[in-house]
Amino acid sequence: MTNRAAWTRREALALAGLGLAGAALPLGCRHAMDARRTDDMERKDVVDVVVVGGGPGGLSAALALGRGRKKVLVCDAGTPRNAAAEEVHTYLTRDGIPPREFRRVAWEQLRPYDVALREARVLDVERAGTVFRVALEGGDVVEARRVLLATGMVDVMRELPGYGDLWGKAIFQCPYCHGWEIQDRAWGVLAANEMMLDFAVMLTGWTRDLVVFALDGFEVPADKRALLEKAGVRLETRRIRGLIAAGETLEAVELEDGTRVPREFLFDRPPQRQSALVQRLGLELDEEGFVKLKGPGETSVPGIYAAGDLGTRMQAAIAAASAGMMAAGMLNHELNLERAGAAHGPAQG
Repeated sequence: MTNRAAWTRREALALAGLGLAGAALPLGCRHAMDARRTDDMERKDVVDVVVVGGGPGGLSAALALGRGRKKVLVCDAGTPRNAAAEEVHTYLTRDGIPPREFRRVAWEQLRPYDVALREARVLDVERAGTVFRVALEGGDVVEARRVLLATGMVDVMRELPGYGDLWGKAIFQCPYCHGWEIQDRAWGVLAANEMMLDFAVMLTGWTRDLVVFALDGFEVPADKRALLEKAGVRLETRRIRGLIAAGETLEAVELEDGTRVPREFLFDRPPQRQSALVQRLGLELDEEGFVKLKGPGETSVPGIYAAGDLGTRMQAAIAAASAGMMAAGMLNHELNLERAGAAHGPAQG
């Protein structure tokens, strides 16, 4: 694989076969041809790509690969990251669609292609010569030429009383997903770093009734205090004791001295971690814990690709779908060259 830190848009599109034909492959992508690889390309019991995860990223990749005449298996454990969300937003032509309906439509449109679904968790992935052995929950093992991870991230709930019950109901991450429906209401922001202070100022585009709660003794710099004040955002530095709720409705944020600050909704970016599978695979991560991508979808392990939230902080359904499409383009490009006899498969070892 190439060691370049970044790709130009022209190179990425060319390599994926999405716009510029006849692009030369980077020399770093060329590997010595193995006679067994040619034989394996003809094996009917090996799928071209196992996609791990049946969200927008994985399903978008499956659609592109299916239309590229690849044999695809999508493995979905049935526990979507957005399980608490009632609607998908900012997805053009699908704005407001319930996640379950989104998946139903997706699978209806995947029906004409050689794309199969297994409702099973992927437990492990290991190299076995020129293919990957993908171990599924229940004991089955599937062999695949490539693996695409679309597992998303795991949100780590904060240890605040009431937090877990309100997550996805009155506590949100993305104003583009939820802000329109709750505009001009009483919002709060849980801030553990300076990035969240800037985020709070940005939220004034949806509501002017905004309180920032500094978490864990976070010291707010003087210039940020001035910025918040100028934006009309109240800053609260007392520690939070818990969240006061009535069912799934937030009523107030209770501070350490018993003061209750009435709020209807909170925005937060809680800590995130990779799934257990991604951690076991030992993929290279960046300083924030996201999978480091060398090109569209390419991880540090040749033959294993990634798309969606696990590789970026820009987490939205439509962004994940775009990443899935780009990763699928790269995969299809690579598999076609390999099938044609080009020395472009993943390195052995």
